Amino acid sequence: MNTREQLRNVISQKRFVKVIAGIDNFDIEKVRNVVLAAEKGGASAVDVAASEDIIRLTKETTTLPVFVSSINSEELAKAVQYGADALEIGNFDALYRNGMRITAEEVLEITQKTMKLAGNNIFLSVTVPGHLEINEQIKLAQRLEEMGVDLIQTEGAATVETQADGARGLIQQAHVSIANTVELVRNLNIPVMTASGITATTAPMAFAAGASAVGIGSCVNKCNSTLEMTAAVMSVVSAVTNNSSVNEKTFA
Repeated sequence: MNTREQLRNVISQKRFVKVIAGIDNFDIEKVRNVVLAAEKGGASAVDVAASEDIIRLTKETTTLPVFVSSINSEELAKAVQYGADALEIGNFDALYRNGMRITAEEVLEITQKTMKLAGNNIFLSVTVPGHLEINEQIKLAQRLEEMGVDLIQTEGAATVETQADGARGLIQQAHVSIANTVELVRNLNIPVMTASGITATTAPMAFAAGASAVGIGSCVNKCNSTLEMTAAVMSVVSAVTNNSSVNEKTFA
């Protein structure tokens, strides 16, 4: 069984937690800390920027599957040569922070070019832009499925202005991505990963919405030490595991 098949198999178990270091995070030490936290915290995979140094550091630091994120097809193709186990077209937050928006047509073009350059043996995940109307998201995701993409990732936190504190604020931040998950799962046969604003509080909600995986980034990256990062990862993994155990007992 190759890496692509292994990832498909693990994700199908619906307990998959990916820790995202950031598409524009090129700080070697910060990335190392995030990767160590993912490893120690029991995550399923890590997601890093498309930099040779970052990818090689990550491969040397962890045995977890390494996703590499970019919106540049050439960078993604090179990432395979550097040891990437999976490619992610997306994590568009860096664009949004610069006031940019990516279109469905651009996502399709990048995906097509990436598949041509990187080949068909690499696991490929694509983020569906959360700023698109839901009907556009569904059409885009269905087209990506037809093209042979392995996983769809949702987002939405960048479109939300959170004012509440505590659990209410966490739910407000994640609710768009979770709502997008519900709609996409209903219309796809491939798995969906819920990302963007996901925490230990909201990860179980994502799986209840039909997600096969969650991606966490900000709740880990905002921590000030590897110990805090590890605790943040462990809390999400624990929430996901406990939620799966409850569901298994409930429907047994």
